[in-house]
Amino acid sequence: MSAPAPPPLAIVDAEPLPRQEEVLTEAALTFVAELHRRFTPRRDELLARRAERRAEIARTRTLDFLPETAAVRADDSWRVAPAPEALNDRRVEITGPTDRRTTVNALNSGAKVWLADFEDASAPTWENVVLGQLNLIDAYARTIDFTDASSGRSYALRPDRELATVVMRPRGWHLDERHLTDIDGGRVPGALVDFGLYFFHNARRLIDLGKGPYFYLPKTESHLEARLWNDVFVFAQDCAGIPRGTVRATVLIETITAAYEMEEILYELRDHASGLNAGRWDYLFSIVKNFRDGGARFVLPDRNAVTMTAPFMRAYTELLVRTCHRRGAHAIGGMAAFIPSRRNPEVNKVAFEKVRADKDREANDGFDGSWVAHPDLVPIALESFDRVLGDRPNQKDRLREDVDVRAADLIAIDSLEAAPTYAGLVNAVQVGVRYIEAWLRGLGAVAIFNLMEDAATAEISRSQIWQWINAGVVLDNGEPVTAELVRRVAAGELSDIRGELGEEAYAAGRWQQAHDLLLTVALDEDYADFLTLPAYEHLKG
Repeated sequence: MSAPAPPPLAIVDAEPLPRQEEVLTEAALTFVAELHRRFTPRRDELLARRAERRAEIARTRTLDFLPETAAVRADDSWRVAPAPEALNDRRVEITGPTDRRTTVNALNSGAKVWLADFEDASAPTWENVVLGQLNLIDAYARTIDFTDASSGRSYALRPDRELATVVMRPRGWHLDERHLTDIDGGRVPGALVDFGLYFFHNARRLIDLGKGPYFYLPKTESHLEARLWNDVFVFAQDCAGIPRGTVRATVLIETITAAYEMEEILYELRDHASGLNAGRWDYLFSIVKNFRDGGARFVLPDRNAVTMTAPFMRAYTELLVRTCHRRGAHAIGGMAAFIPSRRNPEVNKVAFEKVRADKDREANDGFDGSWVAHPDLVPIALESFDRVLGDRPNQKDRLREDVDVRAADLIAIDSLEAAPTYAGLVNAVQVGVRYIEAWLRGLGAVAIFNLMEDAATAEISRSQIWQWINAGVVLDNGEPVTAELVRRVAAGELSDIRGELGEEAYAAGRWQQAHDLLLTVALDEDYADFLTLPAYEHLKG
């Protein structure tokens, strides 16, 4: 691959890593530097536009489909490019970070697709960023087999035909990579680092394997952000001398603003688009973030009470299926986050039934596939989709023309008959503290109370605390949600954790720092757009 030679990038404040020279080659860094030079200014403009749009929502307390793009929505003639063979059957996708063991287990899981995650399931330590790339390179070269030193267990890849297709998720546009800076000291966007290194090292290798460089695009808030990604793809393919359209992207519709621009997002990416995904927790987080000062009608109840059958969530998912199939794209459902217990079969039985019901609903609604967080859930999800799809790779021919979603339906939060509870507040604090502590130690995917949690669940937890305080919510026990109540609950949680772990293990963790950070992002008058922004400055490595 050849690319122009911009000023080189500096690696700052980073300890040398084993084999990092195989990832951080001069040519690879030159390519990333050119991406940065060409596209970061537009990224910065689009982040400023996010703030302007949020201010408009605060003023109007509503959203609508865009009048300026009505012609795109009305035009029945356009479709996204046909799916490549490797992405035509996506009935079950497994998600997870790119550490070495997870890489082998995910590829071997029996799922059709593995979402190799550099985003919410991966704390962006330099080690995770660089060695995650190395693990994927090794996986494609089939040199990733290894033995766990502590357990003695060996891990090896199955034959190529049995491995999941990799769809890599880079970081969102809002996160910078502090360890890579340009000649002026400016940080390179994490999205361009993750995309650039992966594409540079693997695009041709994947083509030779009969697949291609496939991506999940997170945290997208508008079709203009999708247009930026499309321009990145075009430039990268031209640099590599590979045909345009080789790159394929699935966009997570996990922000409330993107839900109003689904067709436009597919249109902008139409030569590179392969589908849309319904991301539950980040979607709820986005609703709270954008309508946090919208009054009582936008107050969400306990996060676990907001299921995908809530009217406003049904509107969102059914509109997604209809939009995707109208344009020839895959519609991918949400996450089954349950982590099976090795000690409590009764817990598993109840949870498996809930997972089965959820996947049955998605398959019957017209989704072409869905996500799971654990290999044990792959057979359950497969069964649900096999029952509906049979031998067909997808059901994109099911157009769902019966669906009629109006703009107001997507933000009809008060249609849900549930209210915040004291138990919900406690759970939000528990999940927030426990997740942030693990994240600060470099772990992005964390099992908490038999659920695989990632940054999205911590975001919704701290956002709900903020919203409940500022909306004057009174809980089911008659107690108003105040900063003092949250501090009391958080102090109790810290004490409980100390008791669970013992003094030595507690002292080895970062519990006080996690507690303090949660209270900062949950109680400050100025709402932080993403908790990972202040948390990143405390992340070691």
